[in-house]
Amino acid sequence: MDKKIKKISALSRILAGLRKRKKKIVFTNGCFDILHIGHIRYLKKAKALGDILVVGLNSDKSVKMIKGRARPLNKQGDRAEVLASLSYVDYVTVFSQRTPGLLIRALRPDVLVKGGDWKIEKIVGGDFVKSYGGSVATIPFVKGYSTTSLIERIAR
Repeated sequence: MDKKIKKISALSRILAGLRKRKKKIVFTNGCFDILHIGHIRYLKKAKALGDILVVGLNSDKSVKMIKGRARPLNKQGDRAEVLASLSYVDYVTVFSQRTPGLLIRALRPDVLVKGGDWKIEKIVGGDFVKSYGGSVATIPFVKGYSTTSLIERIAR
C-alpha cells in the first residue's frame, strides 16, 4: 500500500503525533471517481488552509449508495492511488459509510472543508469540529467541471 494511503486507526495515531508538533490538519472527503481540474484546484486550495491535507475517500460501496449502481467507474484502490500521487495530498483513507461523520470523529481535524455547494451549517461533522475549536470552510467549485457532467459528455 502506498505510504500515503492509511487505515483509519493508523492515520489517527499519525495525526495525533503531527498535532503534538503543532501541525494544522485539514480534512476533506469525496468520491473522486474521475479526477478533473475542478478536483485539482479544490484540493490545492484545501491544502492551503493548513499543514497536512487528509482526504477521506468514499469506498466503492459508499459511492454506490450515494451515486447509484453504475458508479464508481474506478475502483477505490485506484482512486486512492491517484489521490495519493498528488503532492499536496498528505494522506488518503477509505471509509465505507454514507457520510464521513465517524471518520471525522476519529481523525479530529483542525479544519473541515467541503465544496461550495454545501452550506456550512449542513456539512457533516461541522458541529463536532467546531465543538473543540476547529473550523469549517467551503471552497467554490470550478464552474463547468463535475464528474457527473464529464460522464454524461462521454456517453454522448
